[in-house]
Amino acid sequence: MSPDEIAKEAIKHAVKALRKRHLLEEGAHAPAIIALSKPFASQGSEWKEKAENLELELQQCYKAQARLSEQLVVEVAESRTSKALVLEKEAVIADLQNEVAQARDECYQLKETLEEKTKTLDLVVSENQALRTQLEEITLKAKNAEAENKMLVDRWMLQKMQDAERLNEANAIYEDMMGRLKASSIEQLARQQVDGVVRQYEAGAENFVESTVPTKCKYRIHAHEGGCGSIMFEHNSDKLITGGHDRTIKMWDTKTGVVSCTLQGCLGTVLDLSLTHDNRSIIAASSSNNLYMWDVTTGRIRHTLTGHTDKVCAVDVSKISSRRAVSAAYDRTIKTWDLQKGYCVNTLICHSNCNALCFSLDGQTICSGHVDGNLRIWDLQTGRLLSEIAAHSQAITSICPSQSGNVVLTSGRDNLHNLFDMRSLEVCGTLRANENRVASNWSRSCMSGDDNYVAAGSADGSICIWSRSRTDTVCTLREHTAPVLSCSWSELGQPLASADKSGNICIWA
Repeated sequence: MSPDEIAKEAIKHAVKALRKRHLLEEGAHAPAIIALSKPFASQGSEWKEKAENLELELQQCYKAQARLSEQLVVEVAESRTSKALVLEKEAVIADLQNEVAQARDECYQLKETLEEKTKTLDLVVSENQALRTQLEEITLKAKNAEAENKMLVDRWMLQKMQDAERLNEANAIYEDMMGRLKASSIEQLARQQVDGVVRQYEAGAENFVESTVPTKCKYRIHAHEGGCGSIMFEHNSDKLITGGHDRTIKMWDTKTGVVSCTLQGCLGTVLDLSLTHDNRSIIAASSSNNLYMWDVTTGRIRHTLTGHTDKVCAVDVSKISSRRAVSAAYDRTIKTWDLQKGYCVNTLICHSNCNALCFSLDGQTICSGHVDGNLRIWDLQTGRLLSEIAAHSQAITSICPSQSGNVVLTSGRDNLHNLFDMRSLEVCGTLRANENRVASNWSRSCMSGDDNYVAAGSADGSICIWSRSRTDTVCTLREHTAPVLSCSWSELGQPLASADKSGNICIWA
């Protein structure tokens, strides 16, 4: 039974007991009342009234006693209920005390764990301090080694420069001796005529024309916004192709100076251009890490060649196949591409970033010029490095092969333009001019269609033209007002084109 039901039963039992007691007391007092009333009956109504009053008071006392009994019963019930609540509270307090004891034990365990972790942390901190001390010592050793390495590299470069100077002096002496052996200009004329006859038997020599040195600017055109860094002529044609910072490629009629076609779709600055030997496709190297190939006839992009992870700064197409191309990027890789399918077929890893490259005439090897100043020759089929030549004391900016393929022109940030005999891998000529200063890491120089002249732009806006046979300056062209970034000579012998950092191109005749 619930506590409320127990209390109700107790109250009922107490009320019954009080009623029974009241009846018993009335029965006990009744004879006395009757006995008292007889002697006093004679006393009159006064005593009767007193008796009635007393009886009334007695009844009131009984009622008061009954009320008190009922209150007592209620208080007893409330007391029992309160006792039950107290027991419940005591049970709750006991549970809370148990929980407090458990919490105290857990706190003690956590305190012990914290002490252990603190000791471990102190140990780790001491180990970290020791490792930091070791790292500082290793870093100091590395800095010392780097300084020693830099000193050795500087000494090596100085030695290379001295060797190059000695080689240049030897070449100058050799050229002087050869000049003395030439009795008259008839010998020079005979050599040029024989050179022309020999070229008639070379591939594509049916369009051979002796090149002429330009003397004046025929057209000065603002071709691209932001600068123009790459130009080239179509093979055996006087049509000029230009690419610039405005992400467009334009084709120009050099006879009229009018743009004939504009190719769009490139997502970055055009850093280099190349053309298939049939003049049907143009490939552009871009700062967007991709190469883009256009169909000249339709003006639409045929392929977007992806795979490089940094800006692509050089591209060239095989002289014998319109299907193979190579590209170089600042991710230190050279990639070979299948232009028909539009994907990479081989990747060469370089130790230094490549600024320029070109195919050999047979399409089996490529020459690459690098930031470390070295000229490297690669076997495309095996991907093996065949030879490495210290060509310049600073970065190579341009590589241009001769029409015969036996000589390669390289330009460098040391302001030298070297001619290498690809059969002996030796320098066969060095061209320089006091006013000629290479403007950027991608400044392109060029050779004339008959390989007799070399043209290179300068940071002061001038263009120097050298004679290969005499290795001296023939003339200096001045029209640009900004650094000249690229020069290109038509295979037909004329005209010569140049482009500068302001986006202007000049056509020289």
